[in-house]
Amino acid sequence: MFGIIRPCRNRMGAELRSAWLSHLCGMCLSLRDEHGHLSRLVTNYDGLMISAAVEAQSSVSRRTAGPCALRGMKSADVAIGDGARLAASVSLVLASLKIQDHVDDGDGLAGRLGWAGRVVAQRWASKGLGTASDLGFDASVMVDAVRRQPEVEAGAGLGSSVLVVTEPTETATAFAVGQTAIIAGRPGNVEPLREVGRLFGRVAHLIDAVEDLEEDRASGAWNPLLATGTSVEEAHRLCLDAVAGIRLALGDVEFTDARLVHKLLVHELEESIIRVFGKRKRHQYPPGKPRWSDPGSGLWSYPRLNWQRQPRGCFEGCGAFLYMCGTCQFCCRDPFPGPWSDKRRDGCDPGPDCGPNCDCDCNCCPCD
Repeated sequence: MFGIIRPCRNRMGAELRSAWLSHLCGMCLSLRDEHGHLSRLVTNYDGLMISAAVEAQSSVSRRTAGPCALRGMKSADVAIGDGARLAASVSLVLASLKIQDHVDDGDGLAGRLGWAGRVVAQRWASKGLGTASDLGFDASVMVDAVRRQPEVEAGAGLGSSVLVVTEPTETATAFAVGQTAIIAGRPGNVEPLREVGRLFGRVAHLIDAVEDLEEDRASGAWNPLLATGTSVEEAHRLCLDAVAGIRLALGDVEFTDARLVHKLLVHELEESIIRVFGKRKRHQYPPGKPRWSDPGSGLWSYPRLNWQRQPRGCFEGCGAFLYMCGTCQFCCRDPFPGPWSDKRRDGCDPGPDCGPNCDCDCNCCPCD
């Protein structure tokens, strides 16, 4: 799985954890049912926010799904309906654009197998756009926004605002999140939710830039912070301002049950920012002088924690993911390597409360 919002069960509580998992599984099964098993690879933590936002503005819709290996061969109630379909459509369209970008740049597995990457990208784009059309959603707006990214990056230079670079991402996520109001039959929520989506896109782009900063500096790859001369401290400030804006915009949205959406887009997004800018201050270490940490031992000796990333291919990454699930590495190992990207990731840091940012009166936290 991938995404910047990676909730910890110790912070969410049983009820919200169950609701979150139902949306994750619902999106995965919607991808399988409409687009085939291969498309389930695009299931991601951030995409389920679309499904959760639709349900938060309407009503709960569930069905019982059969056993799944990723749930320990247990059945579960999963989200169904237009919310899950919209989440699947958005994830497919954005994944197809990302694969096409890798093919064009010659990066990763998609770049090495360009013909296969193009076929998969075209197939996913076609299917994602088809589902969006069935839902009355013109996903071409998202496609056009993301395709402007190379042009925007080419025009950015030292002294340019980094927000100019994040604008295409902001536009795409704003349109997707705003569409949840239309699906839920709440047209009055469109504008505040577009603001939520816009600011979420900004945070996602900046976090990705900071996480890749050292590697991009060493390899000479393009990075929005390096290209515009934006400091990590300024990126941190922009992220905090964006979360404050999300909190305010959510206050203008009419919800049926806002607890999960608030938890994900306020508390867990704040935790993502802390994970990158607070706990993991990798950018303070000079290039070429990495910080040492235990590469892993015992059951955690695989996959090894490498300072220089050694990305795994599709099938090897799937194997690593399943092994890491079975040995509790995602929740107990800290830090741990990404199963596909081999990026350093922080594990959960559970404590007796919800974390340092659980200070609002939303009544959505199990410790309240």
